[in-house]
Amino acid sequence: MEYWDIYDRNKQKTGRTMQKNDWHMKDGDFHLTVLGVLQRKSDGKYLITQRVMTKAWAAGWWEVSGGGVMAGESSEEAVRREVREETGIDVTGWEGGYVFSYKRENPDEGDNYFVDIYRFVGEFDESDITIQTEEAQGFRFASLDEIKELAEQGIFLHYDSIKQVFA
Repeated sequence: MEYWDIYDRNKQKTGRTMQKNDWHMKDGDFHLTVLGVLQRKSDGKYLITQRVMTKAWAAGWWEVSGGGVMAGESSEEAVRREVREETGIDVTGWEGGYVFSYKRENPDEGDNYFVDIYRFVGEFDESDITIQTEEAQGFRFASLDEIKELAEQGIFLHYDSIKQVFA
């Protein structure tokens, strides 16, 4: 069973944990997630993946790699792990890192969370990518304009919250 640390409104660990995806959080409790944007240095394109159709939420939408920060894990450790698990790419030694965070409060859903956003820039191509088939059904390299177009179609996850990372 995977556990996540519980944070307070100020993004400080409370010393308590919760089971992954246990959406019964108290008011004022938050969990931490990460998103890792990978940009190819040679042409400036971004690696995006398409969610599998079996996902309960946003099936078939495009996104960047990410997920929950496990209990005891740092945000940076989590984003490196999630990127490696979902794409097969190890961003150790790449340019970039943490860019910003945002907070979402969804008291009716019992799901309050912080999201730490990272951008890594390096050289890689299709042969370097191994998609985690439980999470994604495909990938592509996309320009910022292509990502904006997917967002305008309403099929790019989190775009409005993370668009500044692409600037």
